[in-house]
Amino acid sequence: MSFSTPVKSRPSIASCSPSRMSYQQPRLDSSPLTPRQYSQLTSSFMSSRRRSPSGAQAKSCIHRQASSPLKLDSYPLEGELTGTGPVSSTPKRPAKKQLYRSSVQGDRFIPSRSSTSTAMSKLESESKISPVSSDSSASSVSIASSYQPNTVALAYQSSVAEACGLALNTRILAFKPEAPQSSKPIDLRSQYNRPLKPAVNAQLRRRLPTSAERILDAPGIRDDYYLNLLDWSCNNQVAIGLDRDLYVWNAETGTVSSLLQTRPNTYIAGIKWSGDGAYVAVGLSDGDVQIWDAEEGEKVRSMTGHAARVGVMSWDRHILSSGCRDGSIWNHDVRVAEHKVSEFVNHQAEVCGLQWRSDGNQLASGGNDNLVNIWDARSSTPKFTKSNHKAAVKALAWCPWQLNLLATGGGTYDKHIHFWNGTTGARLNSIDTGSQVTSLQWSTTYKEIVSSHGYPDNNLAIWSYPTLVKNGEIQGHDTRVLSSALSPDGSTLATVASDENLKFWKVFEQLGKKVSSAVGGTLGSGKDIAKVMMIR
Repeated sequence: MSFSTPVKSRPSIASCSPSRMSYQQPRLDSSPLTPRQYSQLTSSFMSSRRRSPSGAQAKSCIHRQASSPLKLDSYPLEGELTGTGPVSSTPKRPAKKQLYRSSVQGDRFIPSRSSTSTAMSKLESESKISPVSSDSSASSVSIASSYQPNTVALAYQSSVAEACGLALNTRILAFKPEAPQSSKPIDLRSQYNRPLKPAVNAQLRRRLPTSAERILDAPGIRDDYYLNLLDWSCNNQVAIGLDRDLYVWNAETGTVSSLLQTRPNTYIAGIKWSGDGAYVAVGLSDGDVQIWDAEEGEKVRSMTGHAARVGVMSWDRHILSSGCRDGSIWNHDVRVAEHKVSEFVNHQAEVCGLQWRSDGNQLASGGNDNLVNIWDARSSTPKFTKSNHKAAVKALAWCPWQLNLLATGGGTYDKHIHFWNGTTGARLNSIDTGSQVTSLQWSTTYKEIVSSHGYPDNNLAIWSYPTLVKNGEIQGHDTRVLSSALSPDGSTLATVASDENLKFWKVFEQLGKKVSSAVGGTLGSGKDIAKVMMIR
């Protein structure tokens, strides 16, 4: 009799009753795992069954949820949704999933949060909403389709933007428009190496003199700010008053002649050539006004009546206006015996500046009362009275190429040049020169004005108009400049100072045509003016 050890038969998975064993192969259409994840978990499950002992194999068929030490619900599997995506509407089968999870409790796979792709999780959560076929190729096509943009939404946005006239890639609101883009590439070398100022042609470059072209002695000239002792005629003759004597220098021949000598205890206070250059008016310290024929060298007539010295005069054809120290302005008609035809009274101190406009419609006057008066030729009351200056106004000049433009300069306590509109009376511009203004001369070649100065600079300054830019300075005298006069061609400026020197400066070089006058023709053609006066 032979004994044989009874062999216990290994219970199979199929022998377990359905009530005791609830594991069934899950369907792919209801599983949240991809086919690849499902195959990996199945292989790990089969390998764990082969490694387990016989006692563990029998117990592995029993589902004990209460005594399970681990709950894999709190540990997401690789590739499982961990975000806050939408919840799947497919009904779950808890029994099958619990049995399936209990078979992998020994792996304890905890994925790394940093390696988890949240974007893929969102895509997979969207894929759970629609049923996934068992075919792996169909699943990959479904996931790939979620990466494509919504073409319907983009088409709608583009149509709305086109209807509104907007660009999709630009901002609707902006603080300022963008700078225009250059179609040409920017050359940084040319941008940073270019000169600060554009190059000027050597032929057109302006040259200011550093020394006088000619210097003449002027001994005995009176150092008095209120006197006007220098003038240049249209016949190119320069007249200068030296105390009691009046000298005439011919610029063409270079000869000097003495025209007159006043009575003792008197002196010359003012000089002014007539428009045709044939006669010169001389104002004396005793109030007399004399008219001399320069060519004949004789006195034509003498007009008395002023109670004090006459330091300034101005011609308007046959009318000679004279400014007196008592503040009065007399208008003399040199053609008649009763020479005084009108009188302008508005200054409270000596009249030291006086000039008619080129058309003869307005007369400008400046006085030691710091006032500037603009008179209408038909009225004895001033049209405009300006009190902007803070010192005596001796320098007056009407612009030759803009008739209603008047320039006025103040004395030591003012140091300003003001520009006025003679039609409206408005002040257009101002310049702070920094020194006493003794005379002003407009250029007939350039749109510039030259000013002569006294204390403290004692120089000449050239200004552009209307930019008011100082083009240059000329340091020519040791003491203050008393008077100035411009040549008939508008190129040379004559200045006389208390250092007893008469100097000539080529300040306006002739490079082209002259600036046209507002009344027609060119300026400085004084030789073409015929004698229109009959002096009695």
